[in-house]
Amino acid sequence: MTTSIDIDAIHKALANPVRRQILSWLKEPDAWFSEQIAPLSLGVCAGMIDKQTGLSQSTVSGHLATLQKAGLVTVQRVGQWNFFKRNEEVILQFIEHERNTL
Repeated sequence: MTTSIDIDAIHKALANPVRRQILSWLKEPDAWFSEQIAPLSLGVCAGMIDKQTGLSQSTVSGHLATLQKAGLVTVQRVGQWNFFKRNEEVILQFIEHERNTL
């Protein structure tokens, strides 16, 4: 099944270097978030991403919301924690779209 993607929202999300960095870290969570206690198979806890960026929780939350709205990440809530993963299906569709239209 092919997911519909919002090209403009993805471009907006990727326009910010912090959001691109978060996506890069999420591509290799073992390399960047190995100290996370919860299994990385759940995704990366928002608090770990806050710590890695060195930015405030509210700033990182805004970046993650933008990435989620664009469909570039998925979120899984476990108790009070949110775990983020890259949405590889949407990322690949976006790359293919850019390859075919530019």
